[in-house]
Amino acid sequence: MAENSSCSSASSCSRESCEGCPSKAKGGNGIAKEPMNPSSNVKKVIGVVSGKGGVGKSFVTASLACAMKQAGYKVGIMDADITGPSIPKMLGVHGQVVGTEEGMIPLETENGIKVMSVNLLLDNEEDPVIWRGPVIAGVVKQFWNETVWGDVDYLFVDMPPGTGDVPLTVFQSLPVDGIVIVTSPQELVQMIVKKAYNMAEMMHVPVLGLIENFSYLKCPDCGKEIKLFGESHIEDVAAELTLPVFGKIPLDPAFAEKADEGKFYETENPYLQTAVRALSAMSRIM
Repeated sequence: MAENSSCSSASSCSRESCEGCPSKAKGGNGIAKEPMNPSSNVKKVIGVVSGKGGVGKSFVTASLACAMKQAGYKVGIMDADITGPSIPKMLGVHGQVVGTEEGMIPLETENGIKVMSVNLLLDNEEDPVIWRGPVIAGVVKQFWNETVWGDVDYLFVDMPPGTGDVPLTVFQSLPVDGIVIVTSPQELVQMIVKKAYNMAEMMHVPVLGLIENFSYLKCPDCGKEIKLFGESHIEDVAAELTLPVFGKIPLDPAFAEKADEGKFYETENPYLQTAVRALSAMSRIM
């Protein structure tokens, strides 16, 4: 599917300014957004991104979704990590979505979080997805405009790491209200965060805050915090980019156990209260 042309194209627009143009993208990147499914009412779209893999981005996505659900909001997760989906298994969602005349019906977790993932379209959830970029981008759009999300306060979009096809498609095609950048404590955190930050800036997508995962491991015997990946640098980067730190999450075997059991929705993450307050404040801004 070809991308919609920008209103800045001389051949398609005679306006002197993009202000007020119906094709002007929400967020200002000049590209028309994909329409929401007519049977959906998604109020806020929050992207969860990382500059590299291995930082626990899907874990953070699921944690944010569960925290907002526990705060009383209606929540959904779009698993846009098409070739490496992990959200359904973590949340104990299995089986296949059902299609109706209105669109695809997402499955729900035990506590009512709606989930759409490519794993819920496959005959066997262990089958690999071997698709090229344009096909993957098309599926991401279908997860938005052909899925009956219903009434959702916050839709979290779990994106693959890096700055490739899927993040570009999400930024261009979905009305993203903001993104949360996930990172870890290593020295290269500055480069990791800035890659994601700079892409969002180029696409005129607000960066809401930073979350550091794997911050430390607490000794079960003495309670000492062990910095397995070195000292944290997140505050320095946050200060440089004038962004808030939404949370610093330690390694906790209890989280991994619940994810393996498919019962991650039972977890409570006390390290994300700042994120919950910030995201909740968005719902009060018209």
